[in-house]
Amino acid sequence: MSKRNTQLRRHSISKLVDEKGEVSVEELSHLFETSEVTIRKDLASLEKNGQLLRRYGGAIALPKEVVSDEMEKKVSTRKVEVAKAAAKLIRDHNRIVIDSGSTTGALIEQLNQKHGLVVMTNSLNLAHALNELESEPTLLMTGGTWDAHSESFQGQVAESVLRSYDFDQLFIGADGIDLARGTTTFNELVGLSKVMAEVSREVVVLVESEKIGRKIPNLELAWDCIDVLVTDSGLSAQQSAEIESHGVKVIRAS
Repeated sequence: MSKRNTQLRRHSISKLVDEKGEVSVEELSHLFETSEVTIRKDLASLEKNGQLLRRYGGAIALPKEVVSDEMEKKVSTRKVEVAKAAAKLIRDHNRIVIDSGSTTGALIEQLNQKHGLVVMTNSLNLAHALNELESEPTLLMTGGTWDAHSESFQGQVAESVLRSYDFDQLFIGADGIDLARGTTTFNELVGLSKVMAEVSREVVVLVESEKIGRKIPNLELAWDCIDVLVTDSGLSAQQSAEIESHGVKVIRAS
């Protein structure tokens, strides 16, 4: 099937979920006359783009407070602003880990100004982008079990590889920030994130301000695992003070 047909099908799935509130993989497979494997890939891609939430056997619409389509362009700009601010923390010859994600992905382009970096990632997309950099960082991959949900490698093999190294910094995103607990995620696989933090001397969270205060059930990293939070100018003074009360340095991108 052509890329255009895939895009049209995914657009239709997103619209259907918004209309019905919940759909199953089985009904989508019948409706679009394609395999359930293909539908699961569609749902994984749509969730990654913030268009729905996957649930066992199907998907549900995003809660209304999470939906912000009209802000999509601004959020994209914010990701770049956050990435630029985070890149200032990286010194030449640092050994860093970059977790999978769109906000952390925005960091890659900023690394062209750095020299002698060693970069570990669990994302094929990020690995490809790193390989294209003119600065030619040394690229390391975690390997492990491929997780279509997060489009990254996860599992014990990936954790074992990470524990074979030590790093100066970890750069990681978040689906939400619970001001009382730490970073939260829709993904139930959080073991690798914890190991990434364990093997890194400094943990830097990159997140857009609109995600701060968003409580999601799965706690990824508690505040005592985090050193720095980089966000945009939308962060309120009250939110900043609460995060800093946990011993976390807050950086607002201009």
